[in-house]
Amino acid sequence: MRFTRSGVALLAALSTLTACTASDEPPIGNSVVGGERAGAAGIGDPDFPKDGNGGYDVAHYDLDVTYTPKGKRLDGVATIRAAATQDLSSFNLDLTGLHVRGVTVDDAAATFSRQGSELTVRPAKAIGASSSFTVKVTYSGRPRPANDSANLGTYGFIPTPDGAFVASEPNGSKTWFPSNDHPADKATFNFTITVPAGVTALANGEMTAKPATKGGLTTYRWSERHPMATYLATATLGKFDLREGKTAAGILNLAATDPRFKRSLDHLYTASGEITDYWTTVFGPYPFSSTGGVVDDYSAGYALENQTKPLYGGFEPDESIIAHELAHQWFGNSLTIKRWKDLWLNEGFATYAEWLWSEHKGTKTADATFNELHARPASDPMWSYPPGRAKPDDLFNQSVYTRGGMTLHALRKTIGDPTFFTLLKTWTAEHRYGNVTTEQFIDLAERLSGKDLGPLFDAWLFQPGRPA
Repeated sequence: MRFTRSGVALLAALSTLTACTASDEPPIGNSVVGGERAGAAGIGDPDFPKDGNGGYDVAHYDLDVTYTPKGKRLDGVATIRAAATQDLSSFNLDLTGLHVRGVTVDDAAATFSRQGSELTVRPAKAIGASSSFTVKVTYSGRPRPANDSANLGTYGFIPTPDGAFVASEPNGSKTWFPSNDHPADKATFNFTITVPAGVTALANGEMTAKPATKGGLTTYRWSERHPMATYLATATLGKFDLREGKTAAGILNLAATDPRFKRSLDHLYTASGEITDYWTTVFGPYPFSSTGGVVDDYSAGYALENQTKPLYGGFEPDESIIAHELAHQWFGNSLTIKRWKDLWLNEGFATYAEWLWSEHKGTKTADATFNELHARPASDPMWSYPPGRAKPDDLFNQSVYTRGGMTLHALRKTIGDPTFFTLLKTWTAEHRYGNVTTEQFIDLAERLSGKDLGPLFDAWLFQPGRPA
C-alpha cells in the first residue's frame, strides 16, 4: 500500500482518532454446544476479532463471477477447498451484503444463516478433524465497498462507470466473494470472470486461456498458482490498453492503463520490469510468475500491491511508488504477516525499498533520507507512534511506513551492509510463501549478526519518542 499526497493528507487528518490498546493474542477458538463443535467466527486476531474464521484452513478458491457494469450486478459461484483443523458441525465464511442463493458442502445441500458479515454454514454431515471438504456458495447482488474513515476510506469491490476498481486491504474481499478473509489463511486462486464484450477483466497471476466472446459477453480466465492472502485478490474491470512481454530477466510482464492514462503505459511497463529484475538481486528470486501493474481511472488516493498486479488508483505512478509496490511482492505478498499489528513488516520494508531504489539510481542515498527524517523535531507525530505495534484504528499511520523504514536503516548501520543484505535474502528465502511475525525477524537478525539487537528494535519499534 502506498498513498498519494492527497492520501497522506487524509491520513494525517485522521491520525488523532483514538486507537484500541494493545492486547495479547487469544488462541483461535471454537464453541461447543450440545456436543457439537462450531468453527470460530474469527481467526484469532484481537485487533480485528471478526475477520477470518476458525476451524479450517483454505487451500484453494475457484471464483466464477459475472459482472454487469451498467446494472452494477455481480453473479458469483465460489468453490472453496479447505481442510478442517477440528471437528466441525458448522463453520463461518466472511461475506458482506450480496444475496446467498445456495450452499453445498461436498455436493450435499447445506443450511446457512447470515449475521452481519458472517455467513454460517451447517453441512448435512459433520466434518471430521483433518478432513478435506469443498464448499460451494452461489450468490448475487450489487457489491457495496467497505468504508472505514479511520483507515483507507473506501476499499473492496468499488463499481466504476466501465467496470470495477478492486483493492481490498485490509478486509474488503468479503465485499465480492465469500472467504476466510484474513492474511493468516493464504490459498491459491482461479478466476473465471465474464463481462460485457469490450470490457477487460484483470486478475492475479496469469491468463490460462484466450478471452472467449459469445452472445455479447467475454470470459477471462486467470490463475494465481502461488499462495495469496485474500486482500491481495483482484478482479479489476474496465477499458484498458495493454502491453505484454517479459522483463530482461525473463519474467512475464503485463502493464494495463485506463485510456485516460495511456501515455503512462510504456513507462509503467518498462519501470515495472526494470525494478522487478533489480529487486531479485537485492531480495532474492522473484516469488511469482509474472509482474506488472494496472492504472485505473478511479481516484482512490492510494496504490495497492495486488499480487502480481499492483493497482494504482487514478494517477500516473512514479518510479518510487512502483518500487514500493513491487517490493511488496516479497514483503507482504510472499512473506505475509500473521497479524495486522505487524504491518511494519510490509510497509516499513516497502518504504525502505523506495530509498534503496533512489540509492541505486544515484538520486539520494538511504543514509541521506534517514538523516533528513531523523532531523524532524521531537514534536513530530511520527515519534509518538511506535510502528512495531500498528493500531487497528490507525493502521496505515505514516509512522508504520516511515519510522518502519528508518528501523531498517538503523539496523543496517548497526550490523553493516554485508550482514544486512544477507539478512534480507535469508528472510525472504526462509519464509517464502509463509506467514511471519516481528519476533521472527528480530530473531533472524540477531542470529546472523551475532548481536543483541533488543535495545535497537525496542527503541525504534516499540517506544514512543525519537530514538537517539
